[in-house]
Amino acid sequence: MTGPRVVIIGAGVVGAALADELSARGWTDVTVVDQGPVPATGGSSSHAPGLVFQINGSKTMTEMARYTVEKLCSLDLDGEPCFLQVGGLEVATSPERLAELHRRHGWATSWGVESRLLTPAECAEHHPLVDPGTVLGGLFIPTDGLAKAVRAVDAQLGRARSRGVRVLERHEVLDVRTEDGRVAGVVTDQGEIPADVVVCCAGIWGPKVAGMVGMPLPLTPLAHQLAWTGQVPALAGREEEATLPILRHQDADLYYRQRFDGVGIGYYGHRPMPISPDELLSVDEAAVMPSVLTFTPEDFEDAWTETQRLLPGTRAAEIEEGINGLFSFTQDHMPLMGESPDVKGFWVAEAVWVTHSAGVGKAMAEWLVDGHCSSFDLHECDVNRFEPHQLAPEYVLARDCQNFVEVYDIIHPLQPMEEPRPVRLSPFHTRQRELDAFFLEAVGYERPQWYGANARLLEGRDIPTPNDWAARYWSPIVGAEAQASRESVAVYDMTALKRLEVAGPGALAFLQRLTTGQMDKSVGSVTYCLLLDEDGGIRSDVTVARLGRDVFQVGANGNLDLDWFHRHLPADGSVMVRDITAGTCCLGVWGPHARDLVQPLTDADFSNQGFRYFRAKKAYIGTVPVTALRLSYIGELGWELYTTADLGAKLWDTLWEAGQRYGIIAGGRGAFASLRLEKGYRSFGTDMTFEHDPYEAGLGFAVKMDKGDFIGREALARRKENMRRRLTCLTIDDPTQVVMGREPVYDGDTSVGYVTSAAFGYTIGKGIAYAWLPAELATPGRTLEIGYFDRRVTAVVAEEPLFDPAMERLRS
Repeated sequence: MTGPRVVIIGAGVVGAALADELSARGWTDVTVVDQGPVPATGGSSSHAPGLVFQINGSKTMTEMARYTVEKLCSLDLDGEPCFLQVGGLEVATSPERLAELHRRHGWATSWGVESRLLTPAECAEHHPLVDPGTVLGGLFIPTDGLAKAVRAVDAQLGRARSRGVRVLERHEVLDVRTEDGRVAGVVTDQGEIPADVVVCCAGIWGPKVAGMVGMPLPLTPLAHQLAWTGQVPALAGREEEATLPILRHQDADLYYRQRFDGVGIGYYGHRPMPISPDELLSVDEAAVMPSVLTFTPEDFEDAWTETQRLLPGTRAAEIEEGINGLFSFTQDHMPLMGESPDVKGFWVAEAVWVTHSAGVGKAMAEWLVDGHCSSFDLHECDVNRFEPHQLAPEYVLARDCQNFVEVYDIIHPLQPMEEPRPVRLSPFHTRQRELDAFFLEAVGYERPQWYGANARLLEGRDIPTPNDWAARYWSPIVGAEAQASRESVAVYDMTALKRLEVAGPGALAFLQRLTTGQMDKSVGSVTYCLLLDEDGGIRSDVTVARLGRDVFQVGANGNLDLDWFHRHLPADGSVMVRDITAGTCCLGVWGPHARDLVQPLTDADFSNQGFRYFRAKKAYIGTVPVTALRLSYIGELGWELYTTADLGAKLWDTLWEAGQRYGIIAGGRGAFASLRLEKGYRSFGTDMTFEHDPYEAGLGFAVKMDKGDFIGREALARRKENMRRRLTCLTIDDPTQVVMGREPVYDGDTSVGYVTSAAFGYTIGKGIAYAWLPAELATPGRTLEIGYFDRRVTAVVAEEPLFDPAMERLRS
């Protein structure tokens, strides 16, 4: 098999890895083009210092880094290695950083990477330049090390060439030609190359290349300082390039690597220095290379002072050379991978550092050849994940610069972005501010976490205070709101959730094909179901309401769902998919008194018989037309009420005024998270992702195998017979030990899984943690432990749901 005609733009570490991986899978009609000389083309790969620290809060990023290490360790070029596995050491000089190293050790354990926590003396034993008196401890990863980026490019392109791949150096790409909405060729200064598939691996030039097909690429090249010392006396006589571990001093935004008898110093503590891709010099114009800017010593002064403090041996050395090297940054620290939403056959693999390069190459090759990636969950990496406002140049620049500043910061799981805010406001925002809401941010929306006005609810309640980490972005009001929601009635702003309208004569067949649920039901039906990939993995969970014969409203998880729907639209125009989120709003009206509140405000029948659970109907709430769906994310009686954005404030006021007699409250996201976990409701992207199937995620009920064919059905039938893991509910008796997610779970001394979602259950009076565990351990009553920073927390496997297992409150 030769495959389609593929052109890879960029011969750096990503383009080389992709050419190697594609050709290994039988796609050999591949051409790699680059404007520079190969293998040192002048992009970021050519000057990258090569440090590979594998540990990341993202399981996907860790796994891609681990594959990169494994692959580069197996490569050599003319007998010289492509990876120097010297280990990686991270040190802490503050109590906060030491705690963070324990958290990172937890990530390593969760994702299956060996790591060890070290004392100050042990840090100095591993890296003799470190002054043990300046550090409080360290984290050592034995398999980390130094990637020889240019050598790795050469070795991987060499393997690709041996399978028939063409590599064209000094070919500047001038245009990507398209015909009828798909790529047709790549125009270079030396002629055109026909293409069925074009993959942009151009790094800092990525936005410029993507712009050739009208695709905005939210990436910013930013300069990052790298300096080299002369001889450090303590390293004199070293004949091997690197024997000391790579070193990170994240408290000061610094990293280090040995180079024979000197030290390389990387620094992120300086001011952000962005540059437009249009301002990049050509290979021939650049003094060194296009990705290398002139070193600015004044920005490096603090770095050198701190280096001499941490590594006293450098005091006898001097800085001999330095660069401001350009690297790609994105607004969420994640790569940009996937196909253009508008031009078929145009793909990107961008914002990828050496650390993850081979993993990204493998993922992209699987995606292109098989139609999906089987090795990694890519939902965090898909280039189509962004909302339209997140592609605005001003927004991209602000967020990318902020992420440069925060690259080594200790980031709390709930910590919101600082700027730009606010961006999106629901029509309830004014009322929420009047209730002294504490706002966090979700897809640009300001979303209340709790309401200061509800402090009065604390009287007479015993709300336990969690540990310091879990108490950030928390208030005891969260617990009071959760309890009050189960006692009276509460309104929750659900506007930030994505809403799609699917309409047209082909809508029913379209949704039958894309979802696991039975869509051929009466008008007014509501169905919880899943979107699956071809391999049976969960792409999303959605709620579909049939509002008319050919009109459906889909409660989705984000822009990837919209992209998935668009990619599967029939060519005959019989289906229209429209994002209606911005023009609409939603209030969840939930609690034991929800019907008492709503029924007097409408002529429609909201009785239990007249409006059954998981049904929808049009109605008026006062003067406000709404689409009401009888379902609840908190496990209480109630409805989601949708209306147009212009009527949102009126809907709030109508409910708020009538609800006073029932003690109505506004509830925030903190309470919502607690209540949904008590009810066992899953959250896509956290509890389950592309790598999981419905049965192991406890969502087999949402799959109707007897309805006919749907995407993923055939693969799912096979996966059902081989279930080795389960998403499992754990409870924690100690109210102070509220875990936050991504922590390892232990059976004795053996790490057996990891936590997904977690919160304190204010109704049941216990901590709750959902975790992926081997199926044989998912037995109610079994005692396990969760690794939380420097301690173990006892947890017990529980039957779920923890609250109202008979569904009596929901169906009352």
